[in-house]
Amino acid sequence: LNMPLVAHSPLPTFARLREEGSEVLELDRALKQGIRELHIGLLNMMPDAALQATERQFIRLVGSCNRIAQLFVHPFAVDSNARGAEAKSYIESYYEDFDALAAAGLDALIITGANPVQEDLTTEVFWEPLLEVLDWARESVCSVVCSCLATHADLKVTYGVERTRLPEKRWGVYSHRVLDRTHPLVSEINTRFDAPHSHVYDLSPEQFREAGVVVLAESDEAGVHLATSSDGLRFVYFQGHPEYDANSLLKEYKREVGRAAAGTRDHPVFPAHYFDEPTRALLDGHRAEIMAAVNAGTAVPEFPEAELELYVDNTWADTGKAMFNNWLGLIYQLTHADRAKLFMSGVDPDDPLGLRASADRVRA
Repeated sequence: LNMPLVAHSPLPTFARLREEGSEVLELDRALKQGIRELHIGLLNMMPDAALQATERQFIRLVGSCNRIAQLFVHPFAVDSNARGAEAKSYIESYYEDFDALAAAGLDALIITGANPVQEDLTTEVFWEPLLEVLDWARESVCSVVCSCLATHADLKVTYGVERTRLPEKRWGVYSHRVLDRTHPLVSEINTRFDAPHSHVYDLSPEQFREAGVVVLAESDEAGVHLATSSDGLRFVYFQGHPEYDANSLLKEYKREVGRAAAGTRDHPVFPAHYFDEPTRALLDGHRAEIMAAVNAGTAVPEFPEAELELYVDNTWADTGKAMFNNWLGLIYQLTHADRAKLFMSGVDPDDPLGLRASADRVRA
């Protein structure tokens, strides 16, 4: 049985996921079932163009989990005043207020990545509001998933770890290995799996470990994908993107090609391990057509997105779903039935999984 998502607001994502075949309950039906609820916040910091797609990706991941509970997902934003008119209107229409959510309480929280404009994260418009959310969550939420930039932000403020700029953008689909097969977050996951990455800044495996953060999955090429705070659960860090759709990197490549055609950047390199050789050949041909059009001053040919979508594969979705399933399963076991309270009775907030207590018993 799946944990059904509950359409507790008019958020368009609920209708779209229902059309895709996801189980989404109407609120009146959900209230009659008497099934335990989990309330999950989604702080969406992605730029306007990716706001709704990122929202759908994470809510789809949450809805794919297979334990019996009703899942109420509460999207919110902290930088809506800095957004364009369309995105600001969408947020005002469908997103919730952080202060109201903080007062009501959350069982779990997901914080998306963001596309930083400044080299220094502390000068970003979202920085101070993000710190407010992180500080509240540290004291009030059972477990927080940080994605990409949110991971870099929390390691900076919590451990004083500074990210570094890579020589070139790291993007593509990379092979990873599970390092600690006993950890419940990676229970029954393939010991080697694929996951996408897309980032210009990076935290190395050594930086994670020196901070006392536990690395659970790592790639020889791409570095850390999954890690947790030393207690094993309170903060879960992704540097990769388990939420990505099959075509997410394709759309990103399309945007970069558009910028190259407009003369604002060089033509992008291919995402690693993503396009097969026939697809690369097609894209090389498209690049030649763009260059010819630019030199001739004629219209740039349309990017063959629809054709290419048939040839890109998703080799990471099942692993991402399994990780989120494990995460929400642990929260279901540990969080208090009252969403305003952190843990059920008897759970140590500093050792919710009992990992330290178990290690102490072994040493004794």
